[in-house]
Amino acid sequence: MSTSPAERSASIPAHESSAMARARELGATVLGTTSPNPAVGAVVLAADGDVVGEGATHPPGGPHAEVVALAQAGGRARGGTAVVTLEPCAHTGRTGPCAEALLAAGIARVVVAVPEPTELAGGGADRLRAAGVDVVLGVEQAAAERGALAGWLTGVREQRPYVIWKVAATLDGRVAAADGSSRWVTGPEARAEVHRLRAGCDAVVVGSGTALTDDPHLTVRDTGGAVAGRQPLRVVVDRRDRLPATARVLDDAAPTLVSHAATPAELLAELFDRDVRRVLLEGGPTLAGAFLRAGLVDEAVVHLAPKLLGAGPSLVGELGIPGIGSALTFSVADVLPLGGDVQIRLHPTRHTGGGTRTGGDGADGGS
Repeated sequence: MSTSPAERSASIPAHESSAMARARELGATVLGTTSPNPAVGAVVLAADGDVVGEGATHPPGGPHAEVVALAQAGGRARGGTAVVTLEPCAHTGRTGPCAEALLAAGIARVVVAVPEPTELAGGGADRLRAAGVDVVLGVEQAAAERGALAGWLTGVREQRPYVIWKVAATLDGRVAAADGSSRWVTGPEARAEVHRLRAGCDAVVVGSGTALTDDPHLTVRDTGGAVAGRQPLRVVVDRRDRLPATARVLDDAAPTLVSHAATPAELLAELFDRDVRRVLLEGGPTLAGAFLRAGLVDEAVVHLAPKLLGAGPSLVGELGIPGIGSALTFSVADVLPLGGDVQIRLHPTRHTGGGTRTGGDGADGGS
C-alpha cells in the first residue's frame, strides 16, 4: 500500500530529515543561475550518517547537485546515502546521468523530495532500484516544491515562468505620496532585501509608467552598493514606445528587453522562450493589477513601512472585483522584520493561471 509524502517523511531518520532541510537551503543558494534547469540541492551522508558532501546545481552545462556533492564526498560516499531535492536524472543532456554517477560512487540509499515530473529526465529512481539501491521518493515534497524548485516546476507544468510580485507600501497601502514622490517608502534593510530577491530571479519586470516616473536601474547591487557580477534580465513593458533612449535601464550594466507584449500571458510566453523561469514583478499598480486579474501571480512579497500618507496611488490597480465576497485572498507564508519595516510573504489561495502538466520544458531536466 502506498503512503503519503507526510508518512514517508515521518519514517526517515532525523539525520536524513536534517540533510533534506540542508539540501533545500543549498538549492536556494543558486536561484537565478540555473535556468532553464532546476535549482537542486544535494547532501551525501557517509555510511555512519556523517555529512561528507554538499552540492547545488551549477549553471547550464555544469555539474548537477549530486555530482558536486559526490566529488566533495570522495570515497566516503561508498555505502552511504544521497539526499536530494529532485529525483536524479537518468538521461544524458549537456551532462551525464546523475543516477549513473550515484551508482559509480557506491551510494546505497537515495532519499528524494520531488519525483521527476518530465519524461525527458525520468527513470532515475527505477534505474537505481534496478541496481539494488534503496530509493525513497516524496520526502518533505511540499516544502521542496514551494522552495527553490517552484520556478522550474511552474515551467514544467504550465509552460510559463513563476511570478513573484514585490511591492513596497505604507500602512494605508500607498506606494507613493500624492505628489508622486516614492523614494523611499521603506528603509535600507528592505531595499537590501529587494536586491536579494532580484539576484534569485531570471528577470525583473516593470511597466513603462514606472520606468518613466522612477527611472529605475533594476540591477542587483551588493551591500557596498557595487553592481553584482551576475544580473537578471531587465524587462520594460512598453507597448507605446515611450521609453526614452536616456533611460537608466538601457545602459550596459545588465541585459534589457523592451517588450511590446499586450497581456501578462503574452509577456510570460516571451520570457519563457528566453529560458526565464523566475520573474520578479516590480511594476506599479496597473501592471500588478493586470497580472493579478490574469491569475498569474504565484507569490507576493509585500514590504510594509510604518507610515501613513492618506493619499497617493494604492499598491494595486483595478481588479474588477464587485464585492468583498469576490476578493482575492492570500495565505501568509511568513512575516519578517526588516529594520523598521515588515516583510510579508504570501501565496494566492485562489490561482487561476495556466494548466496542465507536460512532458518537459526543453531544459536538461532532472537534477
